[in-house]
Amino acid sequence: MPPWKERASALRYLPRLLSFVWQTSKPLTIALGVLRLLRSVLPVTALWVGKLIVDTVVASLDAPPDWDRLWTYVAIELGLVVLGELLARGSQLVESLLGDLFSNRMSVKLMRHAATLDLQQFEDPDFYDQLERARRQTTARLGLLAQLFGMIQDFITLGTLAGALVAFNPWLVLLLIFAIVPGFLGETHFAALGYSLLFRRTPERRQLDYLRYVGASDETAKEVQLFGLAGWLADRYDELSHRFYLENRDLAVRRAFVGSLLAILGTLGYYGAYVLILIDTVSGAITVGSLTFLAASFSRSRDLVQRIFSSATDTLEQAMYLKDLFAFFEMKPGIASPENPVPVPQPIATGFTFENVGFRYPGSERWAVRNLSFEIGRGERVALVGENGAGKTTITKLLARLYDPSEGRILLDGVDLREYKLEELRASIGVIFQDFVRFDMRFDENVGVGRIAESRDYLDSLHLPDAPTDDAGIPDRMKESVEDSLAESLLPRLPRGWQQMLGRRFEHGVDLSGGEWQKIALARAYMRDAQLLILDEPTAALDARAEYEVFQRFSELMRGRMAVLISHRFSTVRMADRILVLQDGQITESGTHDELIRSNGLYAELFFMQAAGYA
Repeated sequence: MPPWKERASALRYLPRLLSFVWQTSKPLTIALGVLRLLRSVLPVTALWVGKLIVDTVVASLDAPPDWDRLWTYVAIELGLVVLGELLARGSQLVESLLGDLFSNRMSVKLMRHAATLDLQQFEDPDFYDQLERARRQTTARLGLLAQLFGMIQDFITLGTLAGALVAFNPWLVLLLIFAIVPGFLGETHFAALGYSLLFRRTPERRQLDYLRYVGASDETAKEVQLFGLAGWLADRYDELSHRFYLENRDLAVRRAFVGSLLAILGTLGYYGAYVLILIDTVSGAITVGSLTFLAASFSRSRDLVQRIFSSATDTLEQAMYLKDLFAFFEMKPGIASPENPVPVPQPIATGFTFENVGFRYPGSERWAVRNLSFEIGRGERVALVGENGAGKTTITKLLARLYDPSEGRILLDGVDLREYKLEELRASIGVIFQDFVRFDMRFDENVGVGRIAESRDYLDSLHLPDAPTDDAGIPDRMKESVEDSLAESLLPRLPRGWQQMLGRRFEHGVDLSGGEWQKIALARAYMRDAQLLILDEPTAALDARAEYEVFQRFSELMRGRMAVLISHRFSTVRMADRILVLQDGQITESGTHDELIRSNGLYAELFFMQAAGYA
């Protein structure tokens, strides 16, 4: 359980939350504050008018009734009730609008911040736990906004009622405190236990989410049905979720038992105050109207204090969750541009140089690559060959500066990559990873994201009410990329052409084969004005004819530009100017296809093993 100091320290995030609310919409925030302020003074006013009505009625028992005064008080009370209802509806509307805007703004902020973080952070399970908690807070904390404004309103109302109680009998306030404080302490204690339990179980909750996804997803349905995994997955989910249930049940039972005892104490405090009010009324110290006013004020004050304490407890609890959100925003990337970056050369003059480069993935003691020293000259096409886990993909990630070397350095035209502006460097590199993303978006969007700065105006225009339904306005760059990648051959088979939704996630979506998706990924890479193109198994899902056509086109497009090619198919790597053979993270051979065959090393061994399969 977090210590009291840690719980209290979480409150420091509330001013930041309120600052975000203010920045979200100043007019709505002001309107909400005014509405809440007006609502806070209505209860004591309504109770006092009720007192006057009762006193007027009692006085009329011994004298002629003053009907004008009585109906005036009734009219005022009716007006207060109607006003209170209108103010409540207005507050609800403003809070709803402000909450939606706040949720949208925080979600956008989270997405933008996540995009600035390092790839290695996304590969850390602890980071995913924190990201998952932060994601939940973008919407789960909407109630906190209304709660904070509600607490302020309740404090003002309580102040007016407490002033009335003190004016009549100061002991009433002391009994009020006795009736409430024990329950507040108990609720705060159990709220902290609840947060601690949820925080501790975040990794397991992610497992539950994943099991639910695997057990009921179009992407996993084939394997789940073919291998008969449904029962096993459901049983694992049931076992893990039942374990959570047992822990939550134990905590809920203890909370209910202790809460009941404390509620009894509160009831005794309330009736102690009620006895004092009755004694004063019977002795003639106060009127019957004052009796109703004080009894209602004490009851209302008790409810208010309980609500304030409950809200404070819940606010403290939510502030601890809020800490997860702002802790995520405080995370900083390790890979960033320097203060005074060097502009990326246009065009590149000499190329890339690896100087004794080594890299280990975070948390691993094994070197992914080590002692790498080689060059990729201007206009040179280099192929990386080796068995799985040899370090080929790691090299491409280092080139794109998705990672920085653990030792050594990588130079571009003699300057360390870390000296360049990160955005410019990555803009100069086009990459197709073997695990490329299949966006559940339209065909044109899947291609256009490869160079969003140039295609954004066109893509955004399609969401407007008067958006064109034909192919008008498609950027020339997008058309050229689709043609160069041979993805153009897919368009005649797509009912909606360029605007066809791909994937099965959304309405009218059409799924594609692995090879068809790969052509779209190639088009995405060709969208970039890349001085270096990296293809990591770019044709793994293509048939032999399609692969031949793609590489013929690739060879033409990359003439005069640098390229790094990774492939297990030796028929494709032969087109490279130079082949680097990796084994256990180190370069063991280098040369052309013919030179490596003659050297009779690992490359020759792998080549003849593959060739034997076609014999």
